[in-house]
Amino acid sequence: MRLRFDGFIVALFLFILLAYLFPQLYQWRDGEILSGISTVGISLIFFFYGLKLNFRQMREGLQNWRLHVLVQSSTFILFPLLVLAFYPLVHNEIHFDFWLSFFFLTTLPSTVSSSVVMVSIARGNIPAAIFNASISGLIGVIVTPLWMQFFLDVGEIDVLSDVYVGLVREIVIPVILGMLLQRYFGNWVIRYGKQLGSFDKLIILLIVYGSFAESFESGIFDQVGTTYIFFVFLLVVALFAVAYLIIYVLSKRVLRFNTPDQVTALFCGSKKSLTHGSVFSKFLFAHSSSAGLYFLPLMLFHAFQILIVTIIAQHYANKANPRIIT
Repeated sequence: MRLRFDGFIVALFLFILLAYLFPQLYQWRDGEILSGISTVGISLIFFFYGLKLNFRQMREGLQNWRLHVLVQSSTFILFPLLVLAFYPLVHNEIHFDFWLSFFFLTTLPSTVSSSVVMVSIARGNIPAAIFNASISGLIGVIVTPLWMQFFLDVGEIDVLSDVYVGLVREIVIPVILGMLLQRYFGNWVIRYGKQLGSFDKLIILLIVYGSFAESFESGIFDQVGTTYIFFVFLLVVALFAVAYLIIYVLSKRVLRFNTPDQVTALFCGSKKSLTHGSVFSKFLFAHSSSAGLYFLPLMLFHAFQILIVTIIAQHYANKANPRIIT
């Protein structure tokens, strides 16, 4: 089994290093330049995403409602409840920031492109994967801020006008415009998919840099050490493992899905979107000195899920196409 080298994960950590060494770059022109580029870039990401949506595949995916309920319930109910159970253990500000960073991770929607790619590799239900990955991001626009507002000190932020209107403006409207223009530019976005994928990653890297640069400048990371980061990684692995196991039991033992539907439930229900997390953090943690701390579990989760799900997808692919030994 061969694992592909993911340069994006390396780039994520390099941009964190850049934020540590040169945090002042974020303050160029009071941060307006980087913020403006990120805003336009985010809208373009979701516009291009809308151009990729295929209405026929979406209609085909609508039929399997039990699978959809499991995936979306896992994404927006199971994950948050797993972390919410530990809220009574929060006793001080550091505990709260640690807990909130994980809670933010659990409230996010599933990934889009990587989920579909992994489901395809593992011979899963691709139309259902496309439907669930697509609808998850739109549901997240509503559900993620709802979950977060119960625990996040929003200060002067108006959740309705500042968060929801901002998310609709930068995610929903571009997606809808892309879907409306899909018949005209759909082939173009497929032809240049690799280049557009690189553009997506660049915008995420800029948002990551900005979040960590602001946190390094504020000195928030001086309050935590390597032990903190080590425990974050351990809990990221534990969170993924527990959620994956629960979804596996529900899809195989309780709902008795066939193998393609099990694969789709596992891969779409157990993943979290770094792209959406980047956008949501911009609104939910506006001007927060702890933005880097809140972003850390999401980044580690993203890196881990890419690694482990690639291995699992290859395992399912080998089972579907066993080599014939003569």
